Amino acid sequence: MVWSPADERFQENLEAARAYYEQHWTLCAPRPATVLDRPVGQWLSNLRRPGALDGHPDWKAALEAVDEDWNPAWPAEWQRHYAALRELVRDEEGRAEVLPGFTVHGMDIGKWLARQRKPEVWQALHNGQRERLERLGITPLVEEPETPVKPSTALVSAFERGVAALAQYKTREGHLTVPRAHVERLEDGTEVKLGVWIMNQKGRRAKLTADKLHQLADLGLEWA
Repeated sequence: MVWSPADERFQENLEAARAYYEQHWTLCAPRPATVLDRPVGQWLSNLRRPGALDGHPDWKAALEAVDEDWNPAWPAEWQRHYAALRELVRDEEGRAEVLPGFTVHGMDIGKWLARQRKPEVWQALHNGQRERLERLGITPLVEEPETPVKPSTALVSAFERGVAALAQYKTREGHLTVPRAHVERLEDGTEVKLGVWIMNQKGRRAKLTADKLHQLADLGLEWA
């Protein structure tokens, strides 16, 4: 075997890449990332360029030995989020709930996961991305069939009435500090015990769907 300076530099950078993987569970490091005083993010980004590993099958094999998805067919940022999710649910039985606001290495994994499960986003994913999510038990949200139109005020769910009442209150008052005993009257005459409703939603936050949490968060409820 003929050892070259290029091989030596590669091995030194590979050690830094291994150290990054131990901390972040992926080699899809952002470009500014440095480990062991080496610009491992930029180095890996350079190696992902087309043709960068031509003539170096041993280098490619060494990188794949550390992380088989070091050079995915999808964005490196997506792979970083996925790797964090994979480690979060590694020891969970069944599909784990990772709610928006749960961050790892500065990434909101819960918010990211909720987006991946949206039917329109799921369909746009690469086959490999969907396969990896499915390995973790992640599936797309099921679109609920449209409710047949009936001449009844019961078409609007209690949650939707609460959201409408909260939005109306915020528009009028300019804040979300709702007294516990406050009752909000909607345009159709429906009365919502808004203060109690908000406390109930907060108390059962862990059981709310990602879609409902998004609606509450969009209105400005910090705990959602």
